[in-house]
Amino acid sequence: MRRSADIDALQHALCAALGSRAPVCTLARLGQDTGALAALDPAVLDRPTLVHGGAPYGPSSPAPAPHALNALLRRAETLHAPQVLVPHVRRTDDTGPLRAAGFVPLATAPECVVRLTGEVDDVLRARVGPARLRDLRRRHHAVSRDLTWERIRLSRLDAKPWARDAFVELHRRRAEHHGGGHNPYTADALDALASGVLADRTEMFVRRRGNAVVQAGLVTVAHNGRGLYHLTQAVDHDDPAAGRNLYVASLYRLYLDARHSGLRWVHLGRGDAERKRRLGADLFVPLDHWLRAPGLGPAPNREAEPALSRFAAPPVTAVPVPGPARFRHRPRFDTVDLSGNTNPFLEPESQYPHLDTAELARTYLAAVSKVPGHNDLTGLSADHLLFSSGAVDGVMLLLAALASPGERVCVTPPTFELYAHFARVLRLPVVEVPLRGDDLSRLDSERILAADPRVTLLCDPNNPVGTRLDRDQVRTLVTRTRGVVVIDEAYVEFSGSPSYAGLVAEHDNLIVLRTLSKAWGLAAARCGVALAQPGLVDALRRVQVPFGFTDASQHAVRDRLTNSRRALASMRLIRAERDRMAAALAHHPAVDRVFPSEANFLLVRLRKHERVMEHLRGAGIVVADTARLLPATCRISVGDRRANNALLEALSFAL
Repeated sequence: MRRSADIDALQHALCAALGSRAPVCTLARLGQDTGALAALDPAVLDRPTLVHGGAPYGPSSPAPAPHALNALLRRAETLHAPQVLVPHVRRTDDTGPLRAAGFVPLATAPECVVRLTGEVDDVLRARVGPARLRDLRRRHHAVSRDLTWERIRLSRLDAKPWARDAFVELHRRRAEHHGGGHNPYTADALDALASGVLADRTEMFVRRRGNAVVQAGLVTVAHNGRGLYHLTQAVDHDDPAAGRNLYVASLYRLYLDARHSGLRWVHLGRGDAERKRRLGADLFVPLDHWLRAPGLGPAPNREAEPALSRFAAPPVTAVPVPGPARFRHRPRFDTVDLSGNTNPFLEPESQYPHLDTAELARTYLAAVSKVPGHNDLTGLSADHLLFSSGAVDGVMLLLAALASPGERVCVTPPTFELYAHFARVLRLPVVEVPLRGDDLSRLDSERILAADPRVTLLCDPNNPVGTRLDRDQVRTLVTRTRGVVVIDEAYVEFSGSPSYAGLVAEHDNLIVLRTLSKAWGLAAARCGVALAQPGLVDALRRVQVPFGFTDASQHAVRDRLTNSRRALASMRLIRAERDRMAAALAHHPAVDRVFPSEANFLLVRLRKHERVMEHLRGAGIVVADTARLLPATCRISVGDRRANNALLEALSFAL
């Protein structure tokens, strides 16, 4: 909760729970995040501490501005509190004043948010997969058959004393169940909430079996009216329904209610990120407690932002990441955002796409690691990844970010023609060093090194040939060149040889480009991926249009990656069809040669090129004519069996 009036109301409830006019208690009694406080000296846990905000209630509190912080310290002195705790501060807030005032950060669990970007079941299927969704639905339906569901506005709680009493009793028993720790939901605390500014936005949800209350909790609508905070719930563990995981079933019901009410997110509070992912959370905001206490050492320095890559072009070093992308990790879901100049009456389509794609990057790395040859990605994180609107867009970004006019770009024909095209558009001289060997799989490494290119673009597996480059030559080139090596792996999922993505963590001059258009079947979603060290990713982000990766594309990508079984199976089918087609074409009288392929296409040299191509066009079959790159050749994409058989039949009548 980011509004000061809401935080004041929560602090009033905390004082009521503590039975005090001021929020002063020991950290041990407060019972907040024992894991974060476990390393502290026991004396720190037992000293009176002034608590800022409503620690046990609020999802997070903004870092106090300097004037508010000074007032907090003066209040601590007046109350003779030797310690001050500012809990649950987002790391994206300005914490400089806290550090300067002698506060020390203590890492705690992140706050977790489920963003409702569509119908609930569609969202959850894309986040947790169909099996987990079926489990959530099953629990929800089983509980709904046995128990009623009711929501009571807190400002009208006086009319339902049974709900108030049951809520207090269940939370008292929950506190006892957890060792008799602090219970922030006493009768006095609940009454304080019911009489404060949150009363009209807060509801109690209750499940009953007959007249017996089995579960009671609280939710609050955000002050911007766009989402729901899940504050608490307690369950009667003696009831048979408790074994059906009422907590999970009720969250699913809250998602449905929120979506029906036009809300866009549900805040699940703080907790283990992996557990919350299984409940559909897709936004995780890192938090710290900030504590000022006698004997605590100076605040440790956070890891600095990664230095910009030494390969960034001079103009790029002089500009920051464009404004919106610079603040991509700063969540705005629970603020009133009047900064975008969009139409508020035509939402949600009028809103700009999400820029924080860290969770989607984690999903991508997890899904790709299931592809053979990709089990060495454990050293990569979201900081090593940049999404672009297609891998071709990634080529344009890296050329603009890393090369200045006059600096050479090396390509290795036959190769993807847009490499040279974009280089020339950007006034970069292009050096062509053709591939060698009968299968066009060997680099002329010495010529490439002699050209001293700023950027060398390799396509592996090669398009249009389909072969893989000699791996030792590629690694030698990455090690010896003074420039950047870019390996376009658009087709690597179809290869039996490993990806180069795992080497990104070892080399600051290596960029691996990937796409979801080919093996993952998302050409319409326009999603490319650049994998590189964070300093290179930062350089690319400085020239990228901030909102090119749309919410619709992000949703399609998340759905495909989460539910990857079908895509992975299709990759195996394509490889099998490729091998079948290669064998059939190799013995066809119209074909002079089939090049070996580790992609989802075959490069074929024809005996009577013009005649065969004309016949295929007449048969309604389109293949790529690559004769301008390699004489008498065409590139044939691997289709389904029916399409492939149609091609073979048409070829039989071509001569």
